Amino acid sequence: MILVDSSIWVDYFNGISSKQTDWLDTALGEEVIIIGDIILAEVLQGFQKDADYKRAKELLLDFPIIDLTGKDVALESATNYRYLRKKGKTIRKTIDVLIATACIHHGLTLLHNDKDFVPFEKYLNLKSVKI
Repeated sequence: MILVDSSIWVDYFNGISSKQTDWLDTALGEEVIIIGDIILAEVLQGFQKDADYKRAKELLLDFPIIDLTGKDVALESATNYRYLRKKGKTIRKTIDVLIATACIHHGLTLLHNDKDFVPFEKYLNLKSVKI
């Protein structure tokens, strides 16, 4: 199962072509793509026009949605953040720590275009789509 980060969905909905959005476009219907609850919120809150919001919401709700947070993931996220900080890697956004930790916790592969996930790949075995 592939969890797609908001960094990719935002580019995808804005028509930005990249290796990641091209991969997503090809993978739709071929791979099991899932959405995380907090990713859903991040993506949908960015739409200015009601029609775009409605269209994106309908599309995203067709995918399986998983809860990315909870007590276990929250505690693991704090541990992971502290571990990476001790390695000299400070993650800028708590939401990225939660997403990466949830992927590790649930054995999910992440499609992203965000440098904050790289330390999780290097030090904590986050699985990411290799493009």
